[in-house]
Amino acid sequence: MASIFTKIIEGQLPCHKISENSDFMAFLDINPIKLGHTLVIPKREIDYVFDLDDDEFQGIMAFAKSLALPIKKATSCERVCMIIAGYEVPHAHVHLVPTDNMMDLSFSRAQSANDEQLGWMANKIRNQLMAG
Repeated sequence: MASIFTKIIEGQLPCHKISENSDFMAFLDINPIKLGHTLVIPKREIDYVFDLDDDEFQGIMAFAKSLALPIKKATSCERVCMIIAGYEVPHAHVHLVPTDNMMDLSFSRAQSANDEQLGWMANKIRNQLMAG
């Protein structure tokens, strides 16, 4: 059965897309730890991030890195941190979380964000991405 992320990739479910290429996609988490919390996924459905082949693993890291500065600028955070947990959805993914301190890395802080908030933030990040 296709994961929720595969359904997003295939356009069966909506998302607030930040960026994509032929191998990876990034979109906002609907239950962000902080607004701007972005999920980076491979388009190939594979459950465990360390089961990605070496090229895919290096590729997802490079793709995530390309989004860090735009997220940082759009959210005015101190740092963008990365979390790879792997339990929430059976599809490899990386969390990019805008942070100002270590407390900002707790999933217990996650809250639902509404469509308007997510759309506004997605536009801010995409604008920073295009500004290069």
